[in-house]
Amino acid sequence: MKLTFMLNGSPVSVETPPDRRLVDLLREDLGLTGTKEGCGTGECGACTIRADGETKLACLMLAAQAQGRDIVTIEGLSPVAGPLHPVQESFVNSGAVQCGFCTPGMVMSIATHLDAHPDTDGDGIRQAVSGNLCRCTGYQKIVDAGLTAAGLMKNKGGCRG
Repeated sequence: MKLTFMLNGSPVSVETPPDRRLVDLLREDLGLTGTKEGCGTGECGACTIRADGETKLACLMLAAQAQGRDIVTIEGLSPVAGPLHPVQESFVNSGAVQCGFCTPGMVMSIATHLDAHPDTDGDGIRQAVSGNLCRCTGYQKIVDAGLTAAGLMKNKGGCRG
């Protein structure tokens, strides 16, 4: 089947089998490997993307569900040659990354939450990442990064992604 949708701000037209998962289309066909597949069953959050401004799990979406939608992956959160998104910047500066496997999903979840709730608190950040599992860091540095990003986004006038 032929799909057309927006991907990271650019129009995409691609042929794919109707039963192909979106995570596979993104990673294997479109080369966007920032979206990770951890569990493949919607339990870990590593494959979190945005679809029409809402977080979704790419391992649970069929590629056909992207038809006509606005899809943003971790690669589309900040310009290729531009500065990091405030959430990415905060993850780096707060030491919220260890192995990095969960990071794209965590960043997408927090960035989407901050767009909708710019005045969030630690409980809000915890709720935003409640569907994202991390085996390395413990979550306090991730929460700290989210709160730092909230402050940066307020100072910069919102999200760029």
